[in-house]
Amino acid sequence: MPNQDVTASKVAVLAGGWSDERDVSLNSGAEVARALGEAGFERVDLLDPADEEFAHKMAEGAYDVAFVAMHGRGGEDGCIQGMLEVLHIPYTFSGVFASALAMEKDVAKVMFARAGIPVPAGVELHGAVRSQRELDSIVDQLGMPLFVKPVGNGSSFGVSKVTSPDELDAAIRRAAATGDKVLVESAVEGIEVTVPVVGNDNPRALPIVEIVAGENADFYDETVKYEPSELHHVIPARVGEDVYVRLQDYAVLAHLALGCRGCSRSDFIVRSDGMPVILETNTIPGMTSASLLPDSARRAGIEFPELCRRFIELALE
Repeated sequence: MPNQDVTASKVAVLAGGWSDERDVSLNSGAEVARALGEAGFERVDLLDPADEEFAHKMAEGAYDVAFVAMHGRGGEDGCIQGMLEVLHIPYTFSGVFASALAMEKDVAKVMFARAGIPVPAGVELHGAVRSQRELDSIVDQLGMPLFVKPVGNGSSFGVSKVTSPDELDAAIRRAAATGDKVLVESAVEGIEVTVPVVGNDNPRALPIVEIVAGENADFYDETVKYEPSELHHVIPARVGEDVYVRLQDYAVLAHLALGCRGCSRSDFIVRSDGMPVILETNTIPGMTSASLLPDSARRAGIEFPELCRRFIELALE
């Protein structure tokens, strides 16, 4: 971790935007801004890219660094990173290319597979309209149950678990409503975990979090994700020691395969035979009190203000 004095830095915390995750992003941004103030930064401004004056504020603000707390489209897909590149403002987390790779789940799966990380079987679809013959072919190929998700969205928005063939068409239409490309995957059964990774060229994995959806949820959806963390997070994850090490290795591999910087958080299912299967990698994990990465960092002895400070240091590295 770099060792430099950044207490005088002027920080723009970017939160909000236009995606389905706007409200979550605003919560993340507010908590990050408070934490950076506690960490001793001289000036911390919370800015919303959806504000019509945003570009002017960024160009004229004399900011040393931007802390990107935006989730979903426009914030996690490389768009805001491209603007910051043009303005020559350093920023937290991954760059344009890595952000775009991770956001496009179908492309990310290719990169994971090339790195030797197991991925679920699946098919990519364009558009929502499917003939019955196509729907039957998907079921024949992948079986049941299935997960249907938008290729370029986050926080489980638009994701459905399909347990019967007659549910598939509606699930595809729901996913396609948030973007043209849809991913249909075999539902991997097992223990759901997430592995945060922090660092640039020499990243390391933090404690693994086991995710418990609860009795009334089919999976860790957008509702469950923002309930109190103590209801759904088990740290460390209840897996064997050899599986634990393999998960951390795979998460670091995923981070490097996509070219991530600062941090990432990769989600896995651990099958009954102990084999982890990766679901996706998040380049801008949630930064609220209920979020997974801050929970994991606290278990590693890193309190939230120090975690945010480290992300600034990594951005300036």
